[in-house]
Amino acid sequence: MKVIDLSKPVQFNRDDPFFMRVKVTHKPHWMAKVLVRLLGLPFRLFPRDFAGWADDTVSMGVHATTHIDAPWHYGPQSGAAPAQTIDEIPLDRCIGPGVVLDLSHKADDDPITVADMEQALAVSGATLTDETIVLIRTGRDRLMGTKDFWQTGTGMSAAATEWLLDRGVTVMGIDQWGWDLPFRAQIAKSKATGDATLFWEAHRVGQRRPYWHMEQLTNLGALPPHGFEVAVFPLKIVGASAAPARVVALMR
Repeated sequence: MKVIDLSKPVQFNRDDPFFMRVKVTHKPHWMAKVLVRLLGLPFRLFPRDFAGWADDTVSMGVHATTHIDAPWHYGPQSGAAPAQTIDEIPLDRCIGPGVVLDLSHKADDDPITVADMEQALAVSGATLTDETIVLIRTGRDRLMGTKDFWQTGTGMSAAATEWLLDRGVTVMGIDQWGWDLPFRAQIAKSKATGDATLFWEAHRVGQRRPYWHMEQLTNLGALPPHGFEVAVFPLKIVGASAAPARVVALMR
């Protein structure tokens, strides 16, 4: 079995926006000796062939790296019910047949439409079911680690998101910073048109219909259009709007 990692490294990057930076503190092995001494073990009884254990502290927002959003992220209600938080994701939906839809030809700030989705699916030769996990390839993962990553890309329209839901797909993901157009483009389009429905339009579909989407995936270009499995298991953070996830593709 070949395993392809679709996840972004969790590390500090000064080019991330300030509100999304990750901080990792690596604690050296020798600190364990001090801790154990405070717990009551004299230094002379600390094993001489043992340097101590390493430890690490990670400080980050749940949306700061490769992650999956829960309906709670989109609003307190989803449909006619309270929105689910990330710990409530159905685990049987966290693994399933994967399909890559190639939208890498889409220009920056140009939203992905239903016609785009229909064409990409036809080219892929894949079939969508309620077990399928759909991965949208934009190619913008090439910008990961740069200051342009969060401000560059295409993005799913509300109609394209609804199109997936109409075909039974409830877990999906994208290899750019966010599911929608970049914030900069959303704000500019909203101001230029005076249309108050444009901001976060694809995310807000989740207020009407529950679904789960991944952001900041990578390596989708290493996958075939279909014929592989996707596994995505988020951290079980009670009450959270999202969680970091190690997302992988499994190819036999």
